[in-house]
Amino acid sequence: MAKIFTKIVREITICAKEGGIDPKSNSKLRAVIQNAKSVNMPKVNIERALKKAIDNNADTYKKIIFEGYAPHGIALLIEATTNNNNRTVANIRSYFNKCGGTLGVSGSVEYIFEHKCSFKFNPKDLNLEELELELIDYGIDEFFTIGEDAYVYASFDKFGAIQQKLENKSINVLSTEFERIPLNLIELNDLDKEDVNKLIYIIEEDDDVQSVFSNLK
Repeated sequence: MAKIFTKIVREITICAKEGGIDPKSNSKLRAVIQNAKSVNMPKVNIERALKKAIDNNADTYKKIIFEGYAPHGIALLIEATTNNNNRTVANIRSYFNKCGGTLGVSGSVEYIFEHKCSFKFNPKDLNLEELELELIDYGIDEFFTIGEDAYVYASFDKFGAIQQKLENKSINVLSTEFERIPLNLIELNDLDKEDVNKLIYIIEEDDDVQSVFSNLK
């Protein structure tokens, strides 16, 4: 849980620096704060992260994307936040080298993934058919339910409009994600999967890494 909190704090700080510390006028910040609440992050942690965004003496974090190939031709796209670019680059490169992968250059695998946003909310008392028709006008790609939760997927650039639409309808969004969805999946046998998952696990353990996406089926 401490690791999850650390990642969310960095996201809050970066979003606040990019779009201001007022959640009312910063849609991405609103989403990250909602995610923080969904994992029961204490309010004081959120407030501390917002203060960091306007503190000139605090560490400055920035987003960085790594692209490469794991063993057996599996594409990896890694999203990280760092206050020391040299450290993070060196660490990620060492993980690829250690596990038989190849760290690529910018653009080498990003084209394999679609950048998506997603919303999770409780659909209780909602007319889902009517809501889906309304959201189609906002460019959503998918609308479906799993158990008691409803999910909406759309391209990354539709995030602000869809978030505003859900808020206008007083729908309580439980969490929001920004994901990289592979355009194609590669299936491997169990032994080869272990090679890939070993690299993914090592990368995910790095404190600077926010998310790891692959096209492993």
